[in-house]
This record gives sequence, structure tokens and C-alpha cells, in this order.
Amino acid sequence: MQIDHQRAFRLFKYTVYALLTLNVYLFFAEEWAASAYRFADGVALKDVIEGFAASIDTAAWVVLLLMFELETDLLADHHFTRAVTYTLHVTRAVCYAFIVYAFYGYVTKLSFLLGAAPAEVSNLCALPVGDWVYAIDLDEYSRIDAGNCQSFSTAGSFLQFAGMTALVDAAGYTDILRLAWVDVINSGVWLLVVLVLEIDVRLQERNRLNGTALHLSNGSKYILYSLLLLAAVYWGFKGDFVDFWDAFLWLLAFVAIEMNVFEWRQETLQQERATASP
Repeated sequence: MQIDHQRAFRLFKYTVYALLTLNVYLFFAEEWAASAYRFADGVALKDVIEGFAASIDTAAWVVLLLMFELETDLLADHHFTRAVTYTLHVTRAVCYAFIVYAFYGYVTKLSFLLGAAPAEVSNLCALPVGDWVYAIDLDEYSRIDAGNCQSFSTAGSFLQFAGMTALVDAAGYTDILRLAWVDVINSGVWLLVVLVLEIDVRLQERNRLNGTALHLSNGSKYILYSLLLLAAVYWGFKGDFVDFWDAFLWLLAFVAIEMNVFEWRQETLQQERATASP
């Protein structure tokens, strides 16, 4: 049986895109559960980005990804009317605004975590039942009671997050801070990746993605994608499966977009060679 490689590649791409869309729900469910502890009085409008940075970020990236897919594969040259081009540009601009906003949310969350202070608590099991929670992970809290207090930590000192009845020991706090830093770095690196990709697309539209520009693009993306892979590996080792799975899928998704750009460039080169032939 002969395999239609183009159809198989598209099936692969669309499966990845669908799974990334599902991740919007997974992040929202996780952040919604955490918001009940982080914002005990309800989530104010100004706190939405801090409380739901990952959900907003992922949703904006999914829409942006679809815009790249349209521009680099699904739409032919004759489809790029003035209205279509304007719509694509406006939609991308809105996505970028939300992505930068989400990056600010990750920074805000990190700033909040850095504000943790020593708590006047030396034994979790001595705390009033129902009043305190323990920070198991970034965006994951659990109510402390007599049945689970010793399983969380047997340390003699703890840190408390500002404005919350939430505690964590020194080792747990270090892990949470590292995860928050990885969120910030990962978000910033993705902004750089998409900036390079935007330049690639604009240059390819003008048939100028070659020579020095191509070498600089490939070199910079090699470094940036390596950093993103390291972030995914770190999440994998830390046991944060949703973050690891999401990072892995995004790498696959943008490899697909890179393949779209590569095939687009190859088609342009073939057309040039055909035109130049006597």
C-alpha cells in the first residue's frame, strides 16, 4: 500500500494542533482550581492575567499557530486578497498582544512568589484544621488536615505566601521558584522564536530568505529551540506532566510550521529554476 506522505503529514499536524487546543482546557482547569486558594475573595479583573497566564497564553498561541498554518500552507498566493491579508495581520497582532500580556502574567506570578516570607509555624500538624493549605507545586495547593499534614513536610520552618494562608517548606519553595523561572524563560524564548519566524515568512514572501539571512535564522532557531527543549526536559524530570506534554507538542507544532516554510521555499526555488530554463 502506497503512503500519501503529504496527507500523513497533514494528519500529524492537525492532530498536534487539536491536542494543543485541548491543553487550553487542561491549563484552565488547573489554574481555576489554584485560583480558589490564590484569590480567596474572588479573581478581580486586574488579577486575571496572574491567575490564568498559562490558559491565556496557550489560547493565543493556538490561534497564532493557525494563522501561520494558513499563511504558510493552506492559502495559495491567489487567496491573499487585501481583506484576507488585513484579517491575518490584525488577528496576529491581537494574539501577540495577549502573548506579551501572558508573559507579563508569568513575571507577575514570579514576583508574587519571590515575596514569600518566613511563617511563625514550626509544625503543620499543629495548625487549625481547614484554615491552611500547602503548596504542593506551582499552581497546586491542598488543604492541610490531621490526616495529611505529615505527608506534606516534617520540616521545622516554613514560608508563607503574601495574602494567603498557604505554606511551603524551603525545599518545596525552591522547586516552585525554579518552575516559575522556567515559565518566564520559556515564554520569553517563544516570543523570540515567533519573531524570527515572522521575519522568515516576510522574507520568503519577498523571495529573500537566502544567504546570510537564512544562516542567521537557522542559527538563532537552533539556540532557541534547544532552550525550549531543555525547558520541556526540566518539566519532565520535575513530574509536571501537563507542562512537559504542552512543551513537547509546541515543539512538534513549530517543527511542522518550519517544514511548511521549507517546502514553500523549495517550491519557489523550483519555479525560479523552471523559469530560468531555456
